[in-house]
Amino acid sequence: MKVFKKKPANPAITHSEAMRCIPVKSSLARETRLEGGLVQLDYPAVIRPWIAGMIRRFGGDSENVRMRKLQLDELGTAVWDLLDGQKTVNQVIDQFSGVQKLHRREATVSVTLFLRELGKRGLIAMR
Repeated sequence: MKVFKKKPANPAITHSEAMRCIPVKSSLARETRLEGGLVQLDYPAVIRPWIAGMIRRFGGDSENVRMRKLQLDELGTAVWDLLDGQKTVNQVIDQFSGVQKLHRREATVSVTLFLRELGKRGLIAMR
């Protein structure tokens, strides 16, 4: 019987450490300005290794990179434009709440959820 060992969990960071991180746009993401000023992002789909193995087993080409599209709304575009590789998450939230005239708490929830989604899609990294 084969026993699988769990990978050690990444050490959790505190809320204050997360707010001091700097979001950086992925070099693989291609930004297109649409009419009206909204942003559309084209990025390669992330294929997990075990899924790539399944695709190969069934005769598919797992090396073929599929491109995905994500069209940002007005608020998403506003946050995307604030990501310059210099501002911390805290600074992005401060500027976003000022421009959009939102309470700090509302802006924090909106921006952090949006950044988390961008991170899952491989569109940003945190340093």
